Amino acid sequence: MHATLPLMRQYGFPDLRRSRLETLQVNLGYKCNQACLHCHVNASPERKEMMSRETISDVLAFLGCSAVRRLDITGGAPELNPHFRRLVARARELGVHVLDRCNLTILEEPGQEDLAEFLAAERVEVIASLPCYLEENVARQRGKGVFEKSIRALRRLNALGYGRPSSGLELHLVYNPQGPTLPPPQAGLEADYRRVLGEHHGVAFNRLYTMANMPIQRFGSTLVSRGQFNEYMALLRGAHRDENLQAVMCKTLLSVDWQGYVYDCDFNQMLGLPLVVHGRKRTHLSQLIGSDLSGNPVAVRDHCYGCTAGQGSSCGGALDG
Repeated sequence: MHATLPLMRQYGFPDLRRSRLETLQVNLGYKCNQACLHCHVNASPERKEMMSRETISDVLAFLGCSAVRRLDITGGAPELNPHFRRLVARARELGVHVLDRCNLTILEEPGQEDLAEFLAAERVEVIASLPCYLEENVARQRGKGVFEKSIRALRRLNALGYGRPSSGLELHLVYNPQGPTLPPPQAGLEADYRRVLGEHHGVAFNRLYTMANMPIQRFGSTLVSRGQFNEYMALLRGAHRDENLQAVMCKTLLSVDWQGYVYDCDFNQMLGLPLVVHGRKRTHLSQLIGSDLSGNPVAVRDHCYGCTAGQGSSCGGALDG
């Protein structure tokens, strides 16, 4: 695995400062039932890192003492954490809106037979990764058979009301480019997804989120191996738009790793760039209870251009859509 952080010294991303905290994004571990080429977490079935019950209690304590009412749960496959359902249920009891970043195929894993029903019962918003509406492209990026499993999972979620009008159960899909290119316009691609998935597979969803591939971990290492890293970084920098700086997720989101340490975003977490606050080199979430992070500087490097290039890219898709 090639380290990409030392290669990010050419441009100098603009300074950013945090505003009011709205979302707590928690990574429950890097273990996943898949190993996708574009994965910026380098997740796989072999990874062992997993958030403990004690650290999940720290997350719940933070939510209970703060005004944050949006919990974004990610991984790996976060559902593989044995404490996933406890976290969801307790957060919902606190009145927190919960998002689950789901890879869809997890719904067919042993022990997850009732996962879809659990998510629906807790009114969890599902953000599902489906990098293309064509089977051959999904197979190239995520492996043979993944597309069929994903379609079955989407139909199952639809049957529970997800993606259906007036159900209140939101189902959003996530697109990633196949290689070192920027995503196409989100609105047009969403129309294509809706048409193909609806006509050919009977699948419905609420929104499509387009996200740029970040030059870190597995995807970044692949770029280095292929001699494409510098070219991709130049593409991101060349497409930078200052207006996207106002909407980047790191201004209102706090990322928590599997050990409970905090970062400005999930990408910084993967690069080992911690949030710097109160002079600490590394801060645990439990140390932030009662703290106001407004005005705190964001740790930026050149990978941040992945969020401001073109239409912009964030955990909620394009910034200009």
